[in-house]
Amino acid sequence: MQAIPATYNDKVVRQFAVATVLWGIVGMLVGVIIATQLYWPHLFEGIPWLSYGRLRPLHTNAVIFAFGGCALFATSLHVVQRTCHVRLLSDRLAAFVFWGWQAVIVAAAVSLPLGYTQGKEYAELEWPIDILITLVWVAYAVLFFGTIAKRRVKHIYVANWFYGAFIIAVALLHIVNNIAIPAGPMKSYPVYSGAVDAMVQWWYGHNAVGFFLTAGFLGMMYYFVPKQAQRPIYSYRLSIVHFWALIAVYMWAGPHHLQYTALPDWAQSVGMVFSLILLAPSWGGAINGIMTLSGVWHKLRTDPILKFLIVSLSFYMMSTFEGPMMSIKTVNSLSHYTDWTIGHVHSGALGWVAMISIGSIYALLPRLLGRQQMYSTRLIDTHFWIHTLGVVFYIASMWIAGVMQGLMWRATNADGTLTYTFVESLNATYPYYLGRLFGGLLVLAGMLIMAWNVWQTYRASEKPVEQPLLAPDVSEARA
Repeated sequence: MQAIPATYNDKVVRQFAVATVLWGIVGMLVGVIIATQLYWPHLFEGIPWLSYGRLRPLHTNAVIFAFGGCALFATSLHVVQRTCHVRLLSDRLAAFVFWGWQAVIVAAAVSLPLGYTQGKEYAELEWPIDILITLVWVAYAVLFFGTIAKRRVKHIYVANWFYGAFIIAVALLHIVNNIAIPAGPMKSYPVYSGAVDAMVQWWYGHNAVGFFLTAGFLGMMYYFVPKQAQRPIYSYRLSIVHFWALIAVYMWAGPHHLQYTALPDWAQSVGMVFSLILLAPSWGGAINGIMTLSGVWHKLRTDPILKFLIVSLSFYMMSTFEGPMMSIKTVNSLSHYTDWTIGHVHSGALGWVAMISIGSIYALLPRLLGRQQMYSTRLIDTHFWIHTLGVVFYIASMWIAGVMQGLMWRATNADGTLTYTFVESLNATYPYYLGRLFGGLLVLAGMLIMAWNVWQTYRASEKPVEQPLLAPDVSEARA
């Protein structure tokens, strides 16, 4: 009697991949709504749970933790199995991680519009939800590292180094920043206060960017770019240097969010210096990904998935140049509190994070459905151009508006009085909010195209067949 071959657990990967698309639509739809409110401020007036102040944290949490988070879960659980040649440690634990994370997202979607918040950037969720996040994250860590522990190959591929660092660092950040004293079912008070609270918050806030929105997605880059290009990574040695340099430097950059505040001046300077140093490993890693296409650049003409992956690295390079530049105190005095910061954040979020996620989902999903490619390659190409145009419209509008705001706010007359009132700067900014709205609509339209393509791919597929272990995988090869 022939033995049944061992297979990968692709069910949880498919679930997270579909959730990525659905939550991406929700998160970007809420973003479009609040962009509309900035242009038409009386929209939904008198409806508290649809006010800008409540929808804005819902938007950031939905895009970062629902859309981005599901993409990270999907790809990390896919990659760790393929590169370790084993099934996930536990199917039940995998199911708990999926449904637990969806429960976190739904809890956030209900509590934030109702006004339950800690008032901390990227950490608004109240303490019962924070406890659920901790339980799910510990289960995720056990699942991921347990799978690596039982691997059938000695080597740990570099993508797993980045995913592992992201899991450990986010756990540390979440617990330290969210230590609070409960004062009711949905109310708590942080144990920190004043400048210490601000310091801990932006140690968390910037490293949420550094590890949730950078390290994890670099794990995607190191797997899916070589995989899609069918080439080994350009320099494996550079990837290891990239990893250790990024991990060593990123943790110190948070104070650059607090320039010209009550934070001690030396702490502000430390944040600035480490932000400038961060440019080197960031660009080194991006160049490593882009140079993987050496000899196969022609594939960009015919492979829209590769376009998503490589252009995302271009936005990553742009964002990681702009961030250190904005941390310089003299530049920060112009950019701080302006829409330039909004443009910077979205060049990273929509250009880097969203595009690498979309490209990775397009790359992995059809193979898990027994197909060679998505339902329509032309729709992927259409999505690419619509998304790219949307990002460009968005960030260009915010860059122009932000620099203009900074210059108007600091302009003075000969007698030392301000040249412009705040209302005058707001009136000058107003047209650019329409440009931002147009860019957001394009990005949302692209996500709807993706949803249609995913739906049709599912319809055209037979019942998914679990893939046997040790399937050939070019991305595992070392350069």
